[in-house]
Amino acid sequence: MASLILILGDQLTRTLPILENATKTQDTVLMAEVREEATYVKHHKKKIVFLFSAMRHFAKALKDDNFNVSYIKYDDEKNQGRLLEQVKHTLKQGDFDNVKVTSPGEYRLLKSMQQWEHTLGVPVTIYNDSRFLATPQEFTDWAQDRKQFRMEFFYREMRKKHGILMEDKNPVGGKWNYDSQNREPMPSGMNVPSHSQFEIDPITQDVINLVEDEFSEHFGNISPFHLAVTREEAVIVLNDFVEERLPHFGQYQDAMVEGKPWLYHSHIAFYLNCGLLSPREAIGAAESAYYAGTAPLNSVEGFIRQILGWREFVRGFYWHFMPGLKSDNYFNHNRPLPDFFWDGQTNMNCMRQCIKETQANAYAHHIQRLMVLGNFCLLTALHPDEVQQWYLLVYADAYEWVELPNVAGMILYSDGGKLASKPYVASGSYINKMSNYCKNCGYQVSKKTGPKACPFNYLYWNFIDKHKEKLSGNPRMAMMYKTYGRMKDENINAMKDSATIFLTKISKNEEV
Repeated sequence: MASLILILGDQLTRTLPILENATKTQDTVLMAEVREEATYVKHHKKKIVFLFSAMRHFAKALKDDNFNVSYIKYDDEKNQGRLLEQVKHTLKQGDFDNVKVTSPGEYRLLKSMQQWEHTLGVPVTIYNDSRFLATPQEFTDWAQDRKQFRMEFFYREMRKKHGILMEDKNPVGGKWNYDSQNREPMPSGMNVPSHSQFEIDPITQDVINLVEDEFSEHFGNISPFHLAVTREEAVIVLNDFVEERLPHFGQYQDAMVEGKPWLYHSHIAFYLNCGLLSPREAIGAAESAYYAGTAPLNSVEGFIRQILGWREFVRGFYWHFMPGLKSDNYFNHNRPLPDFFWDGQTNMNCMRQCIKETQANAYAHHIQRLMVLGNFCLLTALHPDEVQQWYLLVYADAYEWVELPNVAGMILYSDGGKLASKPYVASGSYINKMSNYCKNCGYQVSKKTGPKACPFNYLYWNFIDKHKEKLSGNPRMAMMYKTYGRMKDENINAMKDSATIFLTKISKNEEV
């Protein structure tokens, strides 16, 4: 029996069961640069270059390993434009008995695939994705009968199950979580080791030429392009991080520095989420560094928590709450995304820095995404659909399974608190504490109201006032509402007035 094995662009993993168990002399691997998937949102140009190049390199590696590979490029005359149509077309070209595919990371696509057998007229087997440490069913079993879904408790179960940073039944060091040690601002003058960079080879150059021709209207810059596009290069990125930046990662993982987008972060989400690296090897590398004495526990635990805790948690959360998660809008927010999200033209230096760096790199670290960009989106009542689409298209590590729970649950609180215990909102003082952005801003972080005041200051208290009926009973918001209750009416009204002026401006796309 000959199988048609479909490999998606985020499944670039040689050890997938459908590849490990393939019969090379009979089966055919199908990979396609599908037009529909590349354009249903206008993905960052660098994201498209990265994925198409990684796909082409992966296909070449499979061919070198004697697999039969049918690779359809974006501009190939045989490109059918849609994934199902490409599978249908390929089936007609050969003598295939069945189709095999690994479960995709998007609800929309999975629901489509579950109908393929009827449409194609041959058996279609959808295999579980073996690359994660928890299955969606494990998350559902864990979530059963819970009123709150907190990552910390899921993370502890995962630590116990997989024996990671454990001493018998207890966590190494006596604590599960060292986040309190991981919130330091970056001292000025620190010499951060450079992030890993790779030369552009002929395959990547061909993709760059394609993207320049076909996706010229998409957001973002292609140059400079230095991302890893092969398994071997991705391993170098991981090893460089563990050796050079992991020791200080925990301490400064929340810090933001103007003009320095990469800092001590790992930058491996690109490669984890498309399959060039596995979460197990990343966790193992960090754990080994701790036991070898080359990285402190707070850094290692913080890094592992992002993968074993947060990454696994949001994936389970996504499948457990779809499809409703995509349309949730707890605060009924409906303001359109301001135009400056596409060009960074704003007097708010923190927003300008994060947008410009996203435009240049298809990357921003988690605090930039959450506490600057996301904080602004929530405080200004932007529509969840527009915010979700923006995050999905601008970041090269964004796929719906990981983007949607982070945006809907963590950033916008549009799920009403299923994921986060409180809305992650903050005034300008937080940004000033964790960055040097405020020094070169068109606004003054010390001012609370008026045209020169930091917009985050009055937007924060406007949000607190506007949503007091929904949030004042939240225990984690109690201190803020206690402070709010002591404020004079004239101060509250001044902040609401400043917020109204600012929100009117962004609704009209005036300069702010």
